[in-house]
Amino acid sequence: MTRTFWVGGNWKMNGSVAVIKDLVSKFNASDASSDVEVVLGAPYVYVPLLADSLRKDWAVAGENCYIKASGAYTGEISPEMLHDVGAKWVILGHSERRSILKESDEFTAEKVVKALEAGLKVVLCIGELLEEREAGITQTVVNRQLDAVIKTVKEADWANIVIAYEPVWAIGTGKVATPDQAQEVHAAIRKYLETVVSAKVAEQTRITYGGSVNSGNCKVLAQQPDVDGFLVGGASLKLEFIDIINANN
Repeated sequence: MTRTFWVGGNWKMNGSVAVIKDLVSKFNASDASSDVEVVLGAPYVYVPLLADSLRKDWAVAGENCYIKASGAYTGEISPEMLHDVGAKWVILGHSERRSILKESDEFTAEKVVKALEAGLKVVLCIGELLEEREAGITQTVVNRQLDAVIKTVKEADWANIVIAYEPVWAIGTGKVATPDQAQEVHAAIRKYLETVVSAKVAEQTRITYGGSVNSGNCKVLAQQPDVDGFLVGGASLKLEFIDIINANN
């Protein structure tokens, strides 16, 4: 089957009202391919602005959510709240949350379940540290991260999950996995899904790459058979993002 190419932006803790208005006006006027599903992840406070102003063939994502719909959880945001203000997606399991905020595989999986129940689609981030790659345990690590989610979601839920493989050593470092490295891990992830979930889920689930993706390396990465798109960090705050969206054309 042909999987629709998917490109997401993750603005992280960046942006302002003025910056977003300027960037959205440029994105809205751009010649981005209509054959690509595009999602922009913004800080919570800017989700309503982005949802109201962004071109309607693109969608908006929150960058995290909590595991409860409401309650005495000061500072947290529920998936229901994200959905209420216009988000269609949420990014979960990003390495910055796993490493800096010490969020476990199990906590991430719990978030995935709650987000899906609230009607959001999920970008599930997985990936290994540099020392884990050098130790030859990349696949062990990503399988472990996947296992927590596999145990908690239904098979049908995978239709609303996009996997973002992001080797931690390549995020924001300027380093990038070679096309062969990316393809090797993506193919292994797909094979693992086939083994532990189903052949249908393995075939249909989009597995995207993240880690210093830019206009200079996106085209060769996009040519790999198991790379179904990108999750883009810094370049998604620039007009360069359009070149990445068009990488598969």
